[in-house]
Amino acid sequence: MFFEKLMPREENFFHMFNQHAARIIEAMNAFSRLVDNYSNVALREKYTKEVSDAEKAADRITREVSRAIHKTFITPIDREQIHSLINTMDDVADLIQGAAHTLTLYDVHQTTEAIVSLTDISSKCCLRLQSAVRLLDKIGDPTNSEAALKTCEEIDQLESDADHVMRSALSKLFREENDVRELIKLKAIYELLETISDKCEDVANLIEGIVLENS
Repeated sequence: MFFEKLMPREENFFHMFNQHAARIIEAMNAFSRLVDNYSNVALREKYTKEVSDAEKAADRITREVSRAIHKTFITPIDREQIHSLINTMDDVADLIQGAAHTLTLYDVHQTTEAIVSLTDISSKCCLRLQSAVRLLDKIGDPTNSEAALKTCEEIDQLESDADHVMRSALSKLFREENDVRELIKLKAIYELLETISDKCEDVANLIEGIVLENS
């Protein structure tokens, strides 16, 4: 029995990474629909719930990966890389949920051009994150490792775009918004939305490290 416990156990970490990335996409798509239909209170509540459901599903996968790390004798990549990657991916899902709930908690009455733009950039980041994650179990092939690195570079560029949009939006906000309460609300939301793309960049950096060390 003792030796049986020491035997390698096959745990498909790459499959779980892909499952988690799919939940991130579900959360981000629901958030995008929330922003697009923000004036409709019923739809706003519907899409906020969908974001939360996707985030909870992502949490379950994160816990599953954490348990698998402890059960698996031999892992396909470094254990610390697995732990860091799944937890940083989970941070992305958490931030999307946080953005959805903050819109409601702060009683934002309508979206702005900056919210729409930052949401669009975040969505593109999440799609590329999913693409990069899908390539992780194929990085032994130079073509796939190169594609993964290129996708990570695209995420980096999108994060820079989000940072530029946020700075421009804040500049406009402080020049034009006379309602201090509205200014505080929107500033917090802009910064939170930019953090989604920033966290996607963190995931991209981790993937880049995995690719370079294992390809």
